[in-house]
Amino acid sequence: MYLSAALTVRARATLRDAMARASTSTSQDVTVSIIVPTYNERQNIGTLYVLIRDAERACNARGMEERWEIIVVDDNSPDGTSEVVRALQKAYDDEDLVLRARAGKLGLGTAYAHGLAVARGTEAIIMDADLSHDPKFIGEFLRLRREHGYDVVSGTRYAPGGGVVGWDTRRKLTSRGANYLAKVLLAPGASDLTGSFRLYTKPVLEELVRAVKSKGYVFQMEIIVRAKAMGFSVGEVPISFVDRVYGESKLGAAEIVAYLKGLIRLFFTV
Repeated sequence: MYLSAALTVRARATLRDAMARASTSTSQDVTVSIIVPTYNERQNIGTLYVLIRDAERACNARGMEERWEIIVVDDNSPDGTSEVVRALQKAYDDEDLVLRARAGKLGLGTAYAHGLAVARGTEAIIMDADLSHDPKFIGEFLRLRREHGYDVVSGTRYAPGGGVVGWDTRRKLTSRGANYLAKVLLAPGASDLTGSFRLYTKPVLEELVRAVKSKGYVFQMEIIVRAKAMGFSVGEVPISFVDRVYGESKLGAAEIVAYLKGLIRLFFTV
């Protein structure tokens, strides 16, 4: 009940913000493009939209002068995710909420490329739509990148201050084990290779997406490994990762096997 009430208040603030955005958007360029791949996220995408706009407003209250666009790349979700995004566009009259619909599930790398093709920001955030990634951390991502000139800033669950909420022991062991194996074999210099909440400068993300060969969950590991191999600098921000409330996890046995195969391939090729 309290979460619902809080989101209602935030939704009203977001509507006011959207009205103000409409009058000022011609005088301020988009600073950040947030790319959100979706598949069957009808129950989550509206809440995520409100939380992102809330985080943007918080950054502007601190004098950061932000204008964020949200690019939803939907892989023909049968649950009607695209229809919800269109309804949000209409309800909030938000020209910075962009829907990029695709014919089907074509992989994360191509989803990011599809979003980047229309992105107007100089910095790009990639994040999941299932509410596991809290947009409140975006401001810290931006601050760290701009202060230190990093090419990539990665959200990490495994540095002091970070953590996971809602996972059972098996899921925690799977994630820890995957990251441990990657550290031993690939020495990437990052603490969380399987996470997907990250900030990039747009040209760096474009270059990395062209270079990465993997699909699915291996993609997130390979993009950091290749970033280090290509000489790009990587910073980290501790984040709290919360297991999804609505919908089903897309991680299964097939993805775990694909991850192990990808790990071995990267060991011999990067």
